[in-house]
Amino acid sequence: MSEQAPNRARVIPLRPAPRAPKEPLWRDLVGDVLRQERLDQERTLKDVADAARISMPYLSEVERGRKEASSEVLAAAAHALGLGLGDLLARAQGELVRLSSRTAAAGRRAPGSSYDGMCLAA
Repeated sequence: MSEQAPNRARVIPLRPAPRAPKEPLWRDLVGDVLRQERLDQERTLKDVADAARISMPYLSEVERGRKEASSEVLAAAAHALGLGLGDLLARAQGELVRLSSRTAAAGRRAPGSSYDGMCLAA
């Protein structure tokens, strides 16, 4: 008698398993809040940058989440928009909570399902 390995089908998913969504970066959240407040007030980058005494290109990069601004710069930009630093950070934290709960909900699967894509077995 010869011993043979049991026949086992190998399942290869046609689509890779979905990756967990990334959490947003703090600089993106703060930048989004600054930009939204500026747009709500119908103000230009130049106007807010001048009032905050920071350069317009730098404020633009902060709004786009390209720069990690210091607390002094964030406070100056917030004050130029009529906000306190605490107001700015509270709004950014609210956005983080909102986006995190949406990200968590998107990552949940139906009970008992281990893969939600199509597989072929031979």
